[in-house]
Amino acid sequence: MNIPTMEGITAKTITTSRITTRVLFSGPEDGIPVLFLHGNVSSATWWEETMVALPAGYRGIAPDQRGFGEADPEKKIDATNGMGDLADDAIALLDFLGIEKAHIVGNSLGGMVVWRMMADYPERFLTATLVDTGSPYGFGGTKDVEGTPCFPDFAGSGGGLSNPELIKRMKEGDRSMESPFSPRAAIRTLLVKPPFIPPREEELLSALLSTHIGEQDVPGDSVTSPNWPFVAPGKWGATNATSPKYAVNVEKIIAAEPKVHVLWARGADDLVVSDSAASDPGFLGKSGLIPGWPGEEVFPPQPMVGQTRAVLEKYAAAGGSYQEVVIADAGHLPFIEKPEEFNRVFHAHIMQRGR
Repeated sequence: MNIPTMEGITAKTITTSRITTRVLFSGPEDGIPVLFLHGNVSSATWWEETMVALPAGYRGIAPDQRGFGEADPEKKIDATNGMGDLADDAIALLDFLGIEKAHIVGNSLGGMVVWRMMADYPERFLTATLVDTGSPYGFGGTKDVEGTPCFPDFAGSGGGLSNPELIKRMKEGDRSMESPFSPRAAIRTLLVKPPFIPPREEELLSALLSTHIGEQDVPGDSVTSPNWPFVAPGKWGATNATSPKYAVNVEKIIAAEPKVHVLWARGADDLVVSDSAASDPGFLGKSGLIPGWPGEEVFPPQPMVGQTRAVLEKYAAAGGSYQEVVIADAGHLPFIEKPEEFNRVFHAHIMQRGR
C-alpha cells in the first residue's frame, strides 16, 4: 500500500542485515538522529507530523517495524523472544545508517521495544522517550505494580484476545464507519479522545490497514487455557510478543549502564494503556463484559501506569532519571492530538539531554 507522505518526509526502502523495510526520514542527513518506533496496528506514517516538527539540526528516522507496513512480509516476529526481534531490527537499522547513538522514541508497542533496547543496548541511547508506552511487564494477565502474573500460563494475554470483528475488517480493508469495530471507528473512539479526528486520518487508516494479518502476524496464534478467560499466548506475532510471558527482564533495565534521561509522556484520557484499559481482560471482566470473571483478588485490572512508574522510579534510584508528563484532553496519541504540547516537552527533552 503506497501511502502519501507529508512535505519534508522522504521514504526509502532499506535492507539491513535483518530485514528489508520502508524507512521515513526528515531533516538534514548529518543531523542529530532521532529514531521513532510506532505502535501496534500502525506504521512509520503515524510519526510524520512529529518528524517534520523536529528542531533544526535533527534527523528523524522511522521504520515500518517487522509485521507492519512495507516491512518484508516473510519476516515474522518470534513472540517467545518478546520485543527482541523488533529491538534487534532497530539496532540493525542504526548500524546500517552508521549511527552510534540516537534519541530513541516509542509509542505503545514501540515503547515496549524501547524498554527492551534499554535493557539490551543502553549504550545506543542519547535519550529515551516513552509515549503512552505499554508496561515493561507486558499487556494483560498481571495483577500488581511488581508484575505478578494472575496465572502461571499468563492466561488473559496475547493474540487470542484480539477483537475478531476488527481483525476481519482490517483484513478486508474496511474504511467505513458502519460498525463500532471498524478500523476507522477504532481510531476515533479508542486511540484518540473524541470528538478529535486526526487531520491525516486517511493516511493513518491506510497505515493501520497495512498491518500484516495472520496466525504468525496480527492477531497471531493462541492456546486454550483452563484459567479465565481461557486463552493464553501463542508464539507468533506482535500481539503475542506483548504478553508478560515473554516480557523483558525488568531488573536488566534497572541495572543497565549507561543510564539516560527518560521522558514518559502520556495522554490523560488514554483508553489503550491505563490502569483501566479498554481491552484489558481484568477491566472487561470487572465491568461484566467478559463472563466468569474470577474477581479482584485473582484477576484485577492491570495497573499499567502504576507498573511503568514503579520501574522508572527504580531506574532513577539506580542512577537514571525520568520525567512524567501527562497531556490533558488527549488519548493514546498525544503527539497527534496535542502536537504543540507534546513537542514543547519533547523538544526540550532531546535538546537538553545529549547530542
